[in-house]
Amino acid sequence: MDFRRLFDIFQYQLARYPQKTALAHQENGKWKRFSTVQCIDQINRVSAALIDLGLSKGDKVGLLFESGSAYFNFLDFGMLQIGIISVPIHANVRQGELTHILKDAEIQICITSSKNLYEKVATLTDQVVSLKKIFCLEPIENVPSWENLIQHPVNKHLAVFNDMKSLIHEEDIATIIYTSGTSGTPKGVVLSHKNIVSNIKSTISLAPVNCDKRVISFLPMSHIFERMVTFTYIAVGASVFYVDRIENVIPVLKDVKPHYFTSVPKLLERIYDDILDKGEEMGGMGKRILHWSLRLGERYQGKKGRGLFYYFKLKLASVLVYRKWRKALGGKVEGVMVGAAALQPKLGQLFSAAGIEIREGYGLTETSPVIAFNRFEPGGVQYGTVGIPIPGIRIKINEPNENDEGEILVKGPGVMQGYYKKPDLTKKVLTEDGWFHTGDVGKIVNKRFLKITDRKKDIFKTSSGKYVAPQVLERLLDSSSFIENSFIVGFNKPYVSALVVPNYVRLKSWCEANNVHWTAPQFMAINPKVLKFMDQQISLLGESLTNTEKIKKFVLLHEPWSVESGEITPTLKLKRSEIVKKYEKEIEDLYEGEVS
Repeated sequence: MDFRRLFDIFQYQLARYPQKTALAHQENGKWKRFSTVQCIDQINRVSAALIDLGLSKGDKVGLLFESGSAYFNFLDFGMLQIGIISVPIHANVRQGELTHILKDAEIQICITSSKNLYEKVATLTDQVVSLKKIFCLEPIENVPSWENLIQHPVNKHLAVFNDMKSLIHEEDIATIIYTSGTSGTPKGVVLSHKNIVSNIKSTISLAPVNCDKRVISFLPMSHIFERMVTFTYIAVGASVFYVDRIENVIPVLKDVKPHYFTSVPKLLERIYDDILDKGEEMGGMGKRILHWSLRLGERYQGKKGRGLFYYFKLKLASVLVYRKWRKALGGKVEGVMVGAAALQPKLGQLFSAAGIEIREGYGLTETSPVIAFNRFEPGGVQYGTVGIPIPGIRIKINEPNENDEGEILVKGPGVMQGYYKKPDLTKKVLTEDGWFHTGDVGKIVNKRFLKITDRKKDIFKTSSGKYVAPQVLERLLDSSSFIENSFIVGFNKPYVSALVVPNYVRLKSWCEANNVHWTAPQFMAINPKVLKFMDQQISLLGESLTNTEKIKKFVLLHEPWSVESGEITPTLKLKRSEIVKKYEKEIEDLYEGEVS
């Protein structure tokens, strides 16, 4: 048996790898598990209820969930198998963007996972004429809930299922996913069954996940990355356990003892910072051993290449330090697949040295999403790159410069059908012969690994005419455990400067260790001793930079950046235009008295 459409995947699992626990999530602190057969039953119940609600092929339903759950999958598959187009929406979407999405997609029904999200949508009913009904999985008086979204299928439903399935082609629209909108209004990316299925089939062989493995999922299912990966887990028969909150990841790791999971770099950075903090608390020999093991791990280049003495030391570090890290993550983790943002190479090397293989990949919503991925087999990984293009994907570096860098163009079956209701915008990014302009700048290293260097539209010139790639510098600054976020400025200015949001938890520890009186962040951001220390940190980080790239001035900001406050997208990218607008005065002050 094969699968060509997304809703075929559970039947594929049933035929090949029927599971006692196919999907699981927590309810009232206990795991609620669903076998393959139970999942299919729940999916059919959802389809029956949606048919009874009068929905038909081509109608759009919004899914607004804080986190993944078995219920999300039941709804998703229940829609897919009767031709309803699912529109997953980021839970932390801002109200204006939510209004736009509901209107633009002409959402007829919106299903929310909590009271807060229900209320977020309910306030918009007068503005969205297409919206007929809002459901909430969390019980609210007089509001339709999960019980209203499931209906035991009778013969008439089963007949409709079969008819509808036979009419759904692999080229039909499966979902519309709205991009995060780093520079404007969110755009609806139209993806077909074939787009996503091709990505699933190309990536199945890249990670050694199979029917004997357990995985956890904690990234939002509104992201195509986590959703496609979940489809892949189901296709190979892995048992999927959903985590309801990011702060519950570590307890669930210890409980479930998964073999694999996907992550964003921020989680690994937080784990690394926690390791450093605990090292500071140790003191003496324990602290020296920890820092020795960190330095050792950050030199790791894979299972070949540094000689027997290095690997002897690595074994010693494993006994003394790394095994504790593995135990803290459940003791069974074999690999972590990282996407959505750039990973610091030293973190990939360090955790891999500790026996937790980190593999970074790259993709976009418009490419369903995976374009390239570092492999798990020997020789298939190069830290600091996003890996090797997946099977079926062609990559072209457009108009490369003297450093062999240019815009990355992509062609393959995963490339989107286009932007919903935006043919002119679609034509700007999709050539007639099928090449998609990613907007990312990169190059091929060692003949097969793709390295991302920046966003094409973000590269700017200083007033001296020198080009600067801001994301390279931001990644460099963000590699400091004392910096939470950074933003590089300098367009048409005489030098490069930075807005810096410190990691105030780490900074507080430094202040306490160096007898610097700690007060509120707004005062610490202008404290002379703190400014001197941060200047030293930034100078050290910039030692290898050219004179043009060196950060001459910076300002410390006291408020954290978040999706809610508008500086970051739900996929953790910087909203550059929003930041420039919000911190206009701070940027002006950095260049006060200078002539551009």
